[in-house]
Amino acid sequence: MEEVDVEPTTTAIPGVDSNRKHLGFVWGPGDILVYETIYKASGVSAGGCPFVHEVRKDEDICSPILRKLFNESHRIFVGLQGIRDDLPSKNKKPQFVSISKNYRSVIRACMEELQQVAVAAQDTTLATQYGNQVSILLAVELIWNLCEVLFIDAAPAGSLLLHLLDWVRLHKADVDEKARDVLQSESPTEHQAYWDVVVSYVLQGRMDEARQVLMKQAALQPAARAMFKLLDNLLIKMPIFNPSGAQTLTEFDVKWRHWHEEVDRCLQDQSFASNHHLEVICKILVGDEDVLLEHKELLSTWYHFLVTRLLFSHPTVKPTELHYYAQSSMHMFLDNRSVPEPLDSILLAAFEFDIHQVIKDCSIALNNWWFVAHLTDLMDHCKLLQSHNLHFGSNLREFLLLEYASGLFTHHSLWQLAVDYFDHCPEFGRVYLELQIERVPLDTERKALKVLRICEQRQLTEQVRSICKIMAKGALRNNRLGSALSWSIRAKDAAFATLISERFLQDYCASGTFSDLDLIDNLGSAMLLSDRLTFLGKYREFHRLYGEKCFSDAAKLLLSLMTAKIAPRTFWMTLLTDALPLLEQKEVIFSSDQTHELMFCLEELTSEKTTAKPDRPTQDEDIDTTKIEILRLALARNLAKAIVKEGTVDV
Repeated sequence: MEEVDVEPTTTAIPGVDSNRKHLGFVWGPGDILVYETIYKASGVSAGGCPFVHEVRKDEDICSPILRKLFNESHRIFVGLQGIRDDLPSKNKKPQFVSISKNYRSVIRACMEELQQVAVAAQDTTLATQYGNQVSILLAVELIWNLCEVLFIDAAPAGSLLLHLLDWVRLHKADVDEKARDVLQSESPTEHQAYWDVVVSYVLQGRMDEARQVLMKQAALQPAARAMFKLLDNLLIKMPIFNPSGAQTLTEFDVKWRHWHEEVDRCLQDQSFASNHHLEVICKILVGDEDVLLEHKELLSTWYHFLVTRLLFSHPTVKPTELHYYAQSSMHMFLDNRSVPEPLDSILLAAFEFDIHQVIKDCSIALNNWWFVAHLTDLMDHCKLLQSHNLHFGSNLREFLLLEYASGLFTHHSLWQLAVDYFDHCPEFGRVYLELQIERVPLDTERKALKVLRICEQRQLTEQVRSICKIMAKGALRNNRLGSALSWSIRAKDAAFATLISERFLQDYCASGTFSDLDLIDNLGSAMLLSDRLTFLGKYREFHRLYGEKCFSDAAKLLLSLMTAKIAPRTFWMTLLTDALPLLEQKEVIFSSDQTHELMFCLEELTSEKTTAKPDRPTQDEDIDTTKIEILRLALARNLAKAIVKEGTVDV
């Protein structure tokens, strides 16, 4: 097993002193249950504190705003899986870039909403929590955007710097806000932040904006107009590579070097010596690293310094050269006393084109699997990950998707999203789904049907049976026999269907009517699941035929239930009693043969009763004796009528 890269953070549990009390714990799918024990030398534990503490790693899953991130990114993820593998890489690259931008737009939308909520929050603790989430999303989008530029779009020399400039401008947007404050003031040129705005625009390569702000100063200094005009010309002339133009990279490089030499000559000629601010701008244009480092506050980060340094010193930098400039820029920008933050290490790994290290460091630094799972999936589709198996059996993409989806399954509604993630994990996805789907609490019948549909679509036979059994038992506990029977039929559970059928028959004996007639009337082939269920369905059919005055068919069915041994012996007396109205009809319903069979069933039943239960109470015995005598009398009369009818010849 590999050693951990960093020491795990310590989580303090309020009210628990781990130095004095021994703690026990149980792992859950997304959390840990921790409890106090009284530990003894013999190893026996006795009850400690009555509280059980839930320690959860991923709090983001509980945030309503971040749930939008999970929902929207799920839609993008499913769309990504639909891209055909057999398409040429050139055709797929624009699609992958578009999908990456969609992911980033979802991150940014959630970030903006969190910022609004944080500002509006009255509770300081809540505002801090939202602020922390905004900071995390800012870092996540920064990393994702850089990975998009370096790995997915894979811009070549020339275009690479343009993409990096856009990356810095997007994540260093405070310049525009500061410029607005300056330009909206009564006297912009005297504003304390005026020159900071000009320099900031230049550092980001936004020469047009810098020139517009500089013109306000030039208009107020007629004597220095020539100096301002000279700098304005230098800013206008600065070559910018155009990937879609006819100019080659070599031609651009020659043109840029001529411009750079011209700026350097102006500096050597001391053309701006009389104006310190203009001289500083000129030194920035020539790429003076000492001057750049003097403006750390405006650059704010080493990676902004890196991009500015490349803009004015190495605009045709190749992707393979980036790691050298990134390392040196970070060391130059961060003094020896500064310790690189996790974000710095992640960005440096990206500039070194070590995507595995980026994923590894993000997994350690971030508090959930959302980012690494989706980024790794996209990188895998771009064929940018080495397809080696991990020592625990799965590849990196599948491992991260499984971890992320398992976390979603702990949420009461997000578990539905996790199903699609498991579906797209070919090696272990089905196994994980089988284990996780059984843990979904079946609070309502609607939710159970939703889970059942998911299982049926994926032929998860055992899980279908398990869910149906759970729901059937729950319905039976609540005396909802129809629902219980329906679930047991779906589970194909013959034993439970027999038990519920017995309950239906008991209720009929007690009340004289059937409940849930629609279900029983439409059992169809499902009644063959068990003998008792078959009897229930056929017995109900007898009542329906009797109600429709189809006496002959009803009589045949009633007799067949006993002679074919479908009806339980305990129910024979009820069936014989049901035969009485048919025996008493004016028209002969039962033939002599059928009547003999009924008599045989009655005698068989009475002989069993006298031998099996000699100690029954007198009152019950009297009732049964009365019934038997009535039945014998009715059968004898019907037999006589049947013999007469069958012996009569029509003339």
